[in-house]
Amino acid sequence: MTDLTALPAWDALKTHAHALREVSLRTLFADDPDRFARLSFTFGPLLADYSKNRITAETLGLLTELAGVRNIESARAAMFAGERINRTENRAVMHVALRNRDEARPMTVDGVDVMPEVRAVRARLKTFAEKVRSGAWTGATGQAIRHVVNIGIGGSHLGPMAVAAALKDAQRADISLDFVSNPDRAQVDDVLGGLDPAVTLFVVASKTFTTVETMANANAAKDWLTAHLGAGAVAKHFAAISTNVDAAVKFGLSPEAVFPMWDWVGGRYSIWSAIGLPLILACGYDTFDQLLAGAEAMDRHFKTAPLEHNLPVILALIGVWNVNFLETAAHAILPYDHRLRLFPFHVQQLDMESNGKGVTLDGAPVATDTGPVIFGGGGSDSQHSFFQLLHQGPRVVPCDFIIAAKGTTGTDASRDLLMANAIAQTEALMKGRSAAELPGVDDALVPHRVFTGNRPTTTLLIEDVSAYTVGMLIALYEHKVFVQGVIWGVNSFDQWGVELGKELAKSLEPAVAGGALAEKALADRDSSTAGLVAAYLKVKQQGPS
Repeated sequence: MTDLTALPAWDALKTHAHALREVSLRTLFADDPDRFARLSFTFGPLLADYSKNRITAETLGLLTELAGVRNIESARAAMFAGERINRTENRAVMHVALRNRDEARPMTVDGVDVMPEVRAVRARLKTFAEKVRSGAWTGATGQAIRHVVNIGIGGSHLGPMAVAAALKDAQRADISLDFVSNPDRAQVDDVLGGLDPAVTLFVVASKTFTTVETMANANAAKDWLTAHLGAGAVAKHFAAISTNVDAAVKFGLSPEAVFPMWDWVGGRYSIWSAIGLPLILACGYDTFDQLLAGAEAMDRHFKTAPLEHNLPVILALIGVWNVNFLETAAHAILPYDHRLRLFPFHVQQLDMESNGKGVTLDGAPVATDTGPVIFGGGGSDSQHSFFQLLHQGPRVVPCDFIIAAKGTTGTDASRDLLMANAIAQTEALMKGRSAAELPGVDDALVPHRVFTGNRPTTTLLIEDVSAYTVGMLIALYEHKVFVQGVIWGVNSFDQWGVELGKELAKSLEPAVAGGALAEKALADRDSSTAGLVAAYLKVKQQGPS
C-alpha cells in the first residue's frame, strides 16, 4: 500500500492547510454570503451544516481527490459485494445486509445470497416479540412479561441502550427495559432489586455464549430467577442472541428463544441484527423496521452518490482534514435532545474501536494520526461542564452538534430555548470574541474574556427523534468511520487491541481469588501488578464492608 503521506494529493492538502491556517471563519463567512448554502447538505429529514468548519470549496475538492486516489469507490463496492475486507479476521463486513428491506435485492457473502436467512431471522424475531408483547408467551407462573433486561457488553450493550433511550416515546408503557453490562454486581443487583421475577425476561447477547462479563451477569440473573421460581423457570424467562445454540440450550433456554448472529457482523455494527431484540420487545417490530428503513436510505445514498455529493464521504473527509491537517486530536459529539443523550457513547465505541489503529492493513506502522478521541454528552449539561475547554482551551476540538427541530414532549417555548442554545454555541465557537468587542472592560480582564473562535463545528439537524432518523444517523456515522479507515489504510473492523487485556485478566483471576494458585499466577509479574493484587487481597481478607 502506498504511503499516504507520499501522495501528491497529501502534499497538496498540506500546502493548502498552510495557506488557510491564518484565515478566520469570520472572514470566510464575510467573503461568501452564500457559504451556508454551498457548504450544507440536505438528505431527507436530515440537514448537515458543515459551513462552520475551516474549509473552502478548494479544500473539499482536494480532499475528494485524496479519496479518489485512496480508492474509496472500489472499497465501498467491495464492502457491498460481501468481499472479505476484514482481512485480519478473514471476514466479510455485511451489516448493510441486515437493513436491506428490498425483497428482490440479493446480498451475497462468498457468492451466497444471505438475504433469505436474514429475512428468516427477522420473521422469528417478529413472531417471538409479538408473543411476548401480546401475552401469548408467559413466564413460568403464567403471567405476561412486563420487564425486559438486556445482558450484554460492548456493541451488544451500547448500541441497543442508546437506541432504546432515543426511542423511549415508542416503548410500551407497561414493559420496562433495563440494560446490564458491568460485572460489578452492584449494577445487576440494582436492576434486579426493582423487578418481579415472575414477569421478567432476560435477553443474553453473546455471540459465543462465553463472553466473560456477559456470562457472569447471566449467571447472576439465573441464580436470582431460580431462587424465586425454581430451575425449571429458565426456559420461560431467558432469550439469547448467539451462534452457540448448544451452549444456550445447556444453560436452560428454549431453542425457540435463541436467535443467531453471523461472523460478518461486528459487535458495534450489530444493532440491526437480533441484537435489536430488546428494542423490538419494548417498541414493537414496526418501530424496529423503521430503524432499518432509515439506515437503508443512508446505505443507498452512500452506495450510489458520487463522492463530492456523498454525505458520509464529505463528513469523513472533513474529519481527516481536522485530524491530519489542522492537527486536532479529539472530537466531541453533542446531542441537544434528551432522547439522544447516550448516542455519544455508541459513536465513541464505533469510531475509536474501529479506527484506533497503529498499523495499516499491510502491517506497517501508520504514517499519520488516525481516529480521534471521541467524547461528548448531552449538549445542555455539557455547556456547563467541558464547554469551557472547547471555547478557550489551547487545543482545538471539532464538535458535532445534533439537534432535533421537533421535540417529543414539552412546549414550543422549551424547544426554542434548546435550539437557541445549540445554534448559539456553534456561532460562538466559530466567531469567538475579540478585544475590540469588549468596550469598557478592565484591561486586566480582557485576556480572560477574549475567545479566539475558529473552532470547527458540524451541525446535524433532524426533523425529530424517530426510529427512521435515528437509523439514518447511526448509518451515517458507520459509513463515515469506514471511509476514514480506508483513507488511513487501517482495518476498521477488527479490534485486536481489546484482546490483550482480556487474556491478562484471565491469567490474573487465580491471583485475585487468593487461592493456592495465586503465587504461580503472580510469577514474573511486574512489581506494580503484583503490588496491586497484594493490596486488594489485604482488604479482601478483612471481610465484607
